[in-house]
Amino acid sequence: MAVMASTAQHSVQHPHQRPLTVGFDLDLTLVDSRPGIAAAYGALAAETGAFIDVDLVVSRIGPPLETELAHWFPAEEVPAVADRYREIYPDHAIAPSPALVGARDAVAAVQSLGGRAIVVTAKHEPNAKLHLAHLGIEPDAVIGWLWAEAKGEALREHGAQVYVGDHTGDVRGARAAGALSVAVTTGPCDAAELRAAGADVVLADLTGFPAWLTAFEADRAA
Repeated sequence: MAVMASTAQHSVQHPHQRPLTVGFDLDLTLVDSRPGIAAAYGALAAETGAFIDVDLVVSRIGPPLETELAHWFPAEEVPAVADRYREIYPDHAIAPSPALVGARDAVAAVQSLGGRAIVVTAKHEPNAKLHLAHLGIEPDAVIGWLWAEAKGEALREHGAQVYVGDHTGDVRGARAAGALSVAVTTGPCDAAELRAAGADVVLADLTGFPAWLTAFEADRAA
C-alpha cells in the first residue's frame, strides 16, 4: 500500500547505535476489535439493563474504557462496571476479532531486522495478550492501561524510535516519547486528522509498513 502522506519522515531519530524498537497500538492498528467490543458491550447492556448504543461505541474506539462507560453509566458506577466489562470480555470479544491486514507482517518485519516489537495499548493488558495469542501475533512485550501521552512513558522506557497507531491519541503518545509517529487510517481518524495531530507518516494500512521500515532502518544505519 502506498504512503498516503509523509512529512519529516526522519526528523525524530535516535543514534543509530540504539537497537531498533517499534511500538504498536492494538485496537484498530493490529486487531479489528470492533466485532468483539460490540459483542462485549452488548453482553454488558443485557446484564445491566443499561442502554448502550453499541454502534456509537465502536465508532470511537481508542480512549480508555472508563471514558466510554461514562457516557452510559453514572460516574459512581463506572469503576465497578469497568471491572465487570473486563471480566466478561474474554468470553465475548476475543474470538470475533480478526487481525487487520498486514498486522502479522508488520510485527515480523521489525523482528526480521533484529529489532524489538512492543505493543503499547489502553486495553486491559491481560485481554490484550489474549487477542495477540489468539491471532498468533508475537510481540516482544505487551504494555497495557496506557492512553495518549501516557503511552510515551512505556515507549521511552523501551527505547522506541517509532510508534504505530490509528488514533490522534497515538500520535500524542509518540510525540511524548520523542518517537516518530507512523499512523494508519484503519481506525476512527482519517488521514487529515492524523496529519493535523502531527503524524510524521500516514499509511492507508499496515501493508506498506515493512517497506517503509526497511527504508527507515537503512537511513538510520547510514
